[in-house]
Amino acid sequence: MTAAAWAQTGRLITIDVRDGKTGTAVTPSNVQVRFDHKPDKLGNWVDQKDDGTIEVKVPADAKVIAVRVTYDSSTEYFVNCDVAKQKNVAADSWYPIDDILASGIAIPNDCVRPKDADKVKADLKPGKFVLFVRKHNWKEQAVE
Repeated sequence: MTAAAWAQTGRLITIDVRDGKTGTAVTPSNVQVRFDHKPDKLGNWVDQKDDGTIEVKVPADAKVIAVRVTYDSSTEYFVNCDVAKQKNVAADSWYPIDDILASGIAIPNDCVRPKDADKVKADLKPGKFVLFVRKHNWKEQAVE
């Protein structure tokens, strides 16, 4: 997508990366964004800000988005908290772009204990995507 084509759509998503257990802001080393189940990883439409938030210019025809972020200088991927209890913690989850743009989305947070869930809340607004993450645990590190 050219810059002119993006300017016509004006579709922008702000990704807010948060620690799944504490809710504090996380500044990732790098970000991987994919659209519509395609294997292409996009970097040229992604802008990581100094405060850790990530702005993504969304192609006009894109319907769903998957996001993963790294730590330790881009060598390790965080576990997204929506797949934290699954066997394959590297699985991608896809989220509808229209819903993000209309009202905002926070991914399900399986990294926090149910009794502490009230401590980890997300402020949602149109265009905001809250990504809860955690680092790999010792079992997951042993497998890699």
